[in-house]
Amino acid sequence: MRQNPSFAMTDAAEIRRVIEENPWATIVSAATGGLVASHYAVLLDEERDDLTVVGHVGRPDDAILGLGDGEMLVVFQGPHGYVSPQWYGDAPAVPTWNFVSVHLSGVPEILSADENLRVLERLVDRFEAGIGEPRGMWAAPNDEDFVRRLERGTVGFRLSPTRVEAKRKLSQNRPDAVVDTIIQKLDEGVTPYADPRLAGEMRRAHGAMRAAREGRS
Repeated sequence: MRQNPSFAMTDAAEIRRVIEENPWATIVSAATGGLVASHYAVLLDEERDDLTVVGHVGRPDDAILGLGDGEMLVVFQGPHGYVSPQWYGDAPAVPTWNFVSVHLSGVPEILSADENLRVLERLVDRFEAGIGEPRGMWAAPNDEDFVRRLERGTVGFRLSPTRVEAKRKLSQNRPDAVVDTIIQKLDEGVTPYADPRLAGEMRRAHGAMRAAREGRS
């Protein structure tokens, strides 16, 4: 990912927030036949306070990805969307795309069966929590034999990244008035490009920038 110091995201707490809020990840590795990508839910390791993540892949994706044999890239895509030049006012401008993205790279550690089972259980609990009556992985009609077979069909991993690239390109190079207009357009819902989540990311980033400017003045 091409980095621009103006758009770099370096705060570990903010990077963790983006990962936590956008767990559906793209996993990329360089296999013998070329680049390979898979898509799975990946979570922060609850036993760590850094950027270590845990997840799983289904068999035979572990073999296709060469899981554990070399470096792997995990991409988390946050809110993103089109920004029209009309929203910049009368100044010359071209369209752009605002986005938030985190790339974690490193060689993953393969989890034991028990560790993988705990990760699978946590994944189910995480997403079932949004349902009125959550059904955990061990809840009926699932029985232990079913759950154990489920675990054997997957391979869990833990990735402690050796390289982190995080970027939020959210019109930081634009005047405050233009940023406020873009946020308004994204919030309004009158165009197909409206996205309140992206507007929220812009508010967060620009609020921090404005607070920093006021602190220096």
